[in-house]
Amino acid sequence: QVQLVESGGGLVQAGGSLRLSCAASGPTFRFYAMVGWFRQAPGKGREFVAVMNYSGSSTAYADSVKGRFTISRDNDKNMISLQMNSLKPEDTAIYYCAAARDSSTSGSHYEYWGRGTQVTVSS
Repeated sequence: QVQLVESGGGLVQAGGSLRLSCAASGPTFRFYAMVGWFRQAPGKGREFVAVMNYSGSSTAYADSVKGRFTISRDNDKNMISLQMNSLKPEDTAIYYCAAARDSSTSGSHYEYWGRGTQVTVSS
C-alpha cells in the first residue's frame, strides 16, 4: 500500500508562484520509482503535468508547463515537490500526486493517487 498526501495549494495572482508538496508513505512505496503530477480543471479531463524517476536523473513535462514548473523529490523524506512559477489562470485546477512502477505520461499507468490540492490563479 502507498499513501500520497498533497499540500501547498491555494489562491495566487497571475504571475505568482506556488510550491506543492506530496508526502509519500507505505511499506511498498520504494517499489514505485516514478512519481508524477497531474491536474484536472473544472469540466476537463485529467492532464499530465510532470514526472520524475527515483534518482531524479529523468524528468518530463507537459508543453504547457515547460520552463515554468519544476518537479523534484527528496527520497530520504519521501517527499515530491512541484515548484510552479509564472502561474497563469489556465493553470487553475486540482493537482494530484501519483506513483507508478514505470515512467509514463498516461494517468492510467499510475496505481496510487493522492486526493489532490486546489490551485486557483486569478487574473
